[in-house]
Amino acid sequence: MQTHGIDSEVYDRRWVILGVLCLSLVLVVAAVSSINTAIPSIRTQLKPTDAQLLWIVDIYAVVFAGLLLPAGALGDKFGRKGALQIGLIVFGLGSVLSSQAPSPNVLLAFRCLMGVGAALIMPSTLSLVTSVFPPDERPKAIAVWSGFAGAGGVIGTLLGGFVLAHFWFGSVFFVSVPIALTALVLVTTMCPSSKGAHDVPLDPIGALLSVIGFGSLLYGIIEGPEKGWTSVHSIGAFVTCVVAFSGFIAWEHGAQHPMLDIRYFKIPRFGAGSLGVTFAFFTMFSMFFLMAQFLQSVRGYSPLMAGILTLPFAFTMVLVSPRGAALSARFEPKRVVVTGLFIMPVGLVLLSLVDASSPYLLLAIGLIVLAGGSGLAIATLSTGIVLSLPLDKAGVGSAVNDTTREVGGAVGIAVIGSILSSRYRSGISGFLANLPPDAAVITETAKRGVSPLDGLVRAAPSNPALKPFASQLDSLLGVARSAFVNGMQIGLRTSAVVVLVVAVIVACWYPSGHLRPFGSLEN
Repeated sequence: MQTHGIDSEVYDRRWVILGVLCLSLVLVVAAVSSINTAIPSIRTQLKPTDAQLLWIVDIYAVVFAGLLLPAGALGDKFGRKGALQIGLIVFGLGSVLSSQAPSPNVLLAFRCLMGVGAALIMPSTLSLVTSVFPPDERPKAIAVWSGFAGAGGVIGTLLGGFVLAHFWFGSVFFVSVPIALTALVLVTTMCPSSKGAHDVPLDPIGALLSVIGFGSLLYGIIEGPEKGWTSVHSIGAFVTCVVAFSGFIAWEHGAQHPMLDIRYFKIPRFGAGSLGVTFAFFTMFSMFFLMAQFLQSVRGYSPLMAGILTLPFAFTMVLVSPRGAALSARFEPKRVVVTGLFIMPVGLVLLSLVDASSPYLLLAIGLIVLAGGSGLAIATLSTGIVLSLPLDKAGVGSAVNDTTREVGGAVGIAVIGSILSSRYRSGISGFLANLPPDAAVITETAKRGVSPLDGLVRAAPSNPALKPFASQLDSLLGVARSAFVNGMQIGLRTSAVVVLVVAVIVACWYPSGHLRPFGSLEN
């Protein structure tokens, strides 16, 4: 028997299935933010360069984002449950290997493997949500899903902080393994099979062009501060990005069976929604990247305490996101979206006022305001994206929604991380220039960041080679912390300006009225 066109047994356990899918989703999102908590430990133990560190953080999202569209298409064609199961297995394997990485480059390789698994997991979760809920409940279910997608960032920070308080840096990866295994068992026993109604050929050329485009874009942004924005590496990366994405658009426009029908972006809810989600996650992920380091390296909190202090964001996201569906039904989605997007810059500005001596209340208020705006905007935008397309394109619609999240998050970390790195190095350069030549170890340590420098300062009393520089080290640490805070504040204000501009664009582009699924170009 069927209820609302859904198998009755599946319909009866739809909310339990949503919980299982949210567990899989949180696993993927938490992997982005948990590594931010481990940055100081990774700096100390693996000694990566600034560029290597940004790549360790971002390579997961680069692979993840680049493969989301083809992974969504694979799920639509061969089965979303199977794609989710394979993704959980690959993700778990990548997590085990990452936890044992002996060097930055090895860790990069295994983070890539985690990204492959995540690309199979994330679009499958959202497309399965749309297939197990009837049309009248889908907005609420997607809003709950979106809330956990946003809260996953804080959950990752908290979980990473907890394991780092007891184990080595690799534990931030290994902790994902039992969660992935649990999710795999639950998905296998609880979730139904689902795939697209039409057997459409795959689009390997489109998939390759999308991977090249995303990868070259992020390569250029990450390597820009290290190699120079006008270097052959940077310019070549951006040129490759433009060529690849131009080729992708041209190919998809002319293909008989495109992986992503470019005409979908003519649907205002789809196009404006994609833009809004991209830059909402640009803001959120870059904020977590900054705050995880600030709370540990400048304020001196443990990784666990740093995670606890960001909990107001998670609580607010989980509380506010499901309310977006009810508010949209009452006031129409556009008002909810625009209100949320205009609230976000306020939260960022409040956070940019935080410095080394600020009361925690200011930080907490900034997190709550930012999360409130994010919860309203993201949940409503995601609902519009997914429900703008036919149900048999749920995998691709989900993949586009997920791609915008990951690209936005990765670009946000890369751009704001580059701003932070540039301002930090500029802030300490004058002090370093006055150090004697025999202080090279101090100079190189300071360039790697506040956390390694703090470790050097703590080791100075027991290191005869550093004792002559004890007073200079203390002064340098103060300068380094001030330089970091300055870079963080500029990064947060830059992010506020970016999301404010996007809010204006979305306010002009997003349609009034209520959603009419599925796929009408007037949506």
